[in-house]
Amino acid sequence: MTTGRRLLRYAYAYKKIIIAALFMLTISVVTDLAGPFIAKNIIDQHILGIETVWYETQNGKQAVHYNGKYYKREKYFLNDEQKGKQVQILQVGAKFVFVDQKLEFDGKRSLKAGTLVIKRGSEEADYQAEILKGHELLSFYQPEIPGIFQLLALYFGLLVVSAIFQYGERFFLQKSANRIIQKMREDVFGHIQRLPIQYFDNLPAGKVVARITNDTEAIRELYVTVLATFFTSAIYITGIYVALFILNAKLAALCLLLLPILFAWMLLYRKYASKYNRVIRSRNSDINATINESIQGMSIIQAFGREKETQADFEKLNHEHFTYQNKMLSLNALTSHNLVGILRNLVFVAFIWYFGGQALLPSNVISLGVLYAFVDYINRLFQPVTGIVNQLANLEQALVAGERVFKLMDEPGENVSTERISRFKGNVTFDHVSFGYKEGEYVLKDINFEAKHGETVALVGHTGSGKSSIMNLLFRFYDTQKGKITIDGRDIESIPRQTIRDHMGIVLQDPYLFTGSIASNVSLDDPSITREKVEKALKEVGAEKVFRNLENGYDEPVIEKGSTLSSGQRQLISFARALAFNPAILILDEATSSIDTETEALIQEAMDVLKKGRTTFIIAHRLSTIRHADQILVLDRGTIVEKGNHDELMANKGKYYQMYQLQQGSTDLAG
Repeated sequence: MTTGRRLLRYAYAYKKIIIAALFMLTISVVTDLAGPFIAKNIIDQHILGIETVWYETQNGKQAVHYNGKYYKREKYFLNDEQKGKQVQILQVGAKFVFVDQKLEFDGKRSLKAGTLVIKRGSEEADYQAEILKGHELLSFYQPEIPGIFQLLALYFGLLVVSAIFQYGERFFLQKSANRIIQKMREDVFGHIQRLPIQYFDNLPAGKVVARITNDTEAIRELYVTVLATFFTSAIYITGIYVALFILNAKLAALCLLLLPILFAWMLLYRKYASKYNRVIRSRNSDINATINESIQGMSIIQAFGREKETQADFEKLNHEHFTYQNKMLSLNALTSHNLVGILRNLVFVAFIWYFGGQALLPSNVISLGVLYAFVDYINRLFQPVTGIVNQLANLEQALVAGERVFKLMDEPGENVSTERISRFKGNVTFDHVSFGYKEGEYVLKDINFEAKHGETVALVGHTGSGKSSIMNLLFRFYDTQKGKITIDGRDIESIPRQTIRDHMGIVLQDPYLFTGSIASNVSLDDPSITREKVEKALKEVGAEKVFRNLENGYDEPVIEKGSTLSSGQRQLISFARALAFNPAILILDEATSSIDTETEALIQEAMDVLKKGRTTFIIAHRLSTIRHADQILVLDRGTIVEKGNHDELMANKGKYYQMYQLQQGSTDLAG
């Protein structure tokens, strides 16, 4: 499905609001476009209307007194009303004259010593004429004033109606746009939480943030500004063409040539604009990613004096963004306003040529009202054309942004399962498991071991030996390529990921804390974890001794990542979190590696509390912390090279023995 169709599908969810907005828009446009027709009637029927035929009559309504007699315009006579002698009022230059007889024909007028001369080709006619004074001319206009006021009142009334419905249209369209973007952001954020962990291994957080915020905001402009402009312009253009065809079909047909020209230009514009916008949006994501990474690693950047290099990397991305923004700007500047200006001039040339040619024909007399209406409508025609052209840049940005958002949403996610199973006993078996993050490159090879309920299994080995990969497989952050993993005899790949994780807990080397309080970081705002459970868990892991002096106790605010707390404090909160959720299987991923010796004793006590009644996996660098483990697995380059408890492995004097002796020697040396 194309990006455009998917964007329309989001709009379809709020079709009632959008239809209401478009209905209001139609009324607003129709009432607005009635203006030139009203102006035409004021000019032709009232202001220039006194040049029509007049008849001598009796005194009465709409009758004008002049030289002792009464005269009335032909249009004001009733069907049964008697008409007297026909007279005429004509404009000659800046003067108006009264002719006391019927004209044979009309043409070029001139006034010579009280005689009106009218020429049409080779024909010429002379008439006795009286020049009307100001008050006399005004008296002939008196019958037109009520009609003019009525039309003006109608005109302003329509303007008020147009303004009201235009407000309603914009309000409802913006409301629907905000709803659409709200729904889209919720969908994107929800989908991100369903994506497998490996997706985030190769995508910086800043790029994901850019798609949720910047790209969706660009899409919002599509619904609020671009579509509003396109709908308004389409209705305006349709209405204007209808009006032009009513006024003059030939010239209206000539103006239709604008549409294919505009369409062809849009195709050409999109070809280049789409290319530039893709680069602009991509660089925008890269900039966000760089900023995010720099903020996260600011302490390292400053500690190692890498400010200039970081600045240079940022400036490179920023310069590319600037370059393509300029290309986009040049494309808009060279085409949008220039194109509209050229089209406007071409139409006015055609207009002048057509009307000029028509005016030369004696049989064609073009009224000033029609001329005014045509000029007004042609001017109005280019307002929506300009609007469409100016919004093409935003349209392209929105489509490219939509493409990026939908690409993220098309990434295969994991189905969120609400299935719940009874608590595991905790018997875990790795049955000849092999796994690699890249195809054909195994980081675990034929891993085979069993952990029984309540046992503590320690994983040791050098960096890159595969310890964390075993935990990633157990948590189903990744799935095995060969072999299988079972819990209580059941293959974990047959159990939904969320269901497995309900009964598993993890404590990381560098625990992640969220913005909130100490208590909320323990419960993670899970309604099943009561305040009593939170306080009990903190007390059991020994956190009470550490946090009792805080002003707000367990409600002490925690900022992002818990950066105001020490490593030991963060670790204790993480232990309490694991204990509060009461997992059957617990993973401690190098939980004491970054803790000072004094705090380690407290953490060790907390670990002992945590391990009771659970199957526990410990990844440890400090071998002294796992001496009492029921089973120690020694890994080397993805394989288990030794297996047993501490005493057995020491007696074997193999790899574990060497590692232990090396650490003990380092400890003694340090002492």
